[in-house]
Amino acid sequence: MIEPVKAGFAAASLAMMLLGGCGSEPAADRAEPEAAADPVTAEVPATAEPGAPTPPVAGAQTLTLEGYGGLIIGKPVPAGSPWAARGAQASDACLTISAPDWPGAYAIVEQGVVRRITVNDESGAKLVEGIGPGSTEAQVRAAFPSFVAEPHKYVDAPAKYLTQPGADPRLLFEIDEKGKVSLVHVGMMPTLAYVEGCS
Repeated sequence: MIEPVKAGFAAASLAMMLLGGCGSEPAADRAEPEAAADPVTAEVPATAEPGAPTPPVAGAQTLTLEGYGGLIIGKPVPAGSPWAARGAQASDACLTISAPDWPGAYAIVEQGVVRRITVNDESGAKLVEGIGPGSTEAQVRAAFPSFVAEPHKYVDAPAKYLTQPGADPRLLFEIDEKGKVSLVHVGMMPTLAYVEGCS
């Protein structure tokens, strides 16, 4: 009789151990104490350095080397776009276009494609680096140290142009007499360097 009792006790113990591993929570919801997330670091990506600035995010008001407001440098104006020639134009070969939906911005179209886009402070546009009209020359130079300076054609020093060297498309900043960005242009040479609309 002793042996069956031992066997029954062993079976009951085994059943209790197996049932002890079961619960009303799914296994995924039962976190081990050492695996619990630290609430301070849970939102920080594993690759982020502590105290590192948050990378900028592109949005609707972001000016890029590709374009702005639905316009793409080197491409025709999209069909159905609000961008259109308004007012007197120098010629049919070169048009200056604007859009009520995108205040403070205009574009130059030559040979049927967008060659340059210009934004001022009314646009609220900024590059992904956070630089835009109203930024200081120091901020531009810190973000873009390789840009080449040239004297401004119409405004006294310290006003100048800061132009990105290299292949098209590229950026050009107009710095005013107070050392701040008045206009940001993105486009292709020679159109990028025009100082009076289409010339």
